Amino acid sequence: GAILDAVDEGYLDKDPTRKVIIKGRQPRPKKEKYLNQFQLQTLITSLKLESEISWEWFILLVAKTGMRFSEALALTPQDFDFRKQTLSVSKTWDYKGKGGFLPTKNKSSIRKIPLDWQVSIQFAQLLKDLPPDQPVFVRKKVYNSTVNHVLGRYCRKCDLPVITIHGLRHTHASLLLFAGVSIASVARRLGHSSMTTTQKTYLHIIQELENKDIDLIMRSLSSLNQ
Repeated sequence: GAILDAVDEGYLDKDPTRKVIIKGRQPRPKKEKYLNQFQLQTLITSLKLESEISWEWFILLVAKTGMRFSEALALTPQDFDFRKQTLSVSKTWDYKGKGGFLPTKNKSSIRKIPLDWQVSIQFAQLLKDLPPDQPVFVRKKVYNSTVNHVLGRYCRKCDLPVITIHGLRHTHASLLLFAGVSIASVARRLGHSSMTTTQKTYLHIIQELENKDIDLIMRSLSSLNQ
């Protein structure tokens, strides 16, 4: 387009790209995979949750909180406040490098995530004898692919779409939006720097919800008789 403008305006005598054939296929847009509520319930029910910390517990916690992979890896027992049923996110784990704690992605990522009572009771029991300032899930070098493999195995076992840990984050946010939770609340829970990020990421869901709202509005208006 820039070259054609240059030809039209006299900066070029002729189009050097004339008859050029561009080969190859346009890459398909990546579709973020996430589970619906029934599928997530099926996945959670299938998890083999034992009396010691495991990747199954990691999967459950991410599904219930929507944390990023690096945020969940950085959790220590002292980040859990079981009395107030909250989880403090204030750091990440350098799983791509040599390990160790790193700052969060942005200031908005520093947050407290409310926990449901069931998760609070489960993790209170799991963490009671662990060092308060040491990572809960990290024992050695951790790879994203390792945890995704565990999650993928459960998805295939339950005949569900195979998603990643990041897909669990999308699942968490999607279910909240479908449940009627405001975009502002979802953005805060996910640690997004602004609601715009949430709106862009979940535009397809927001549009689907708007269509449902239109149907609801029309039904409400049609019930008003003259």
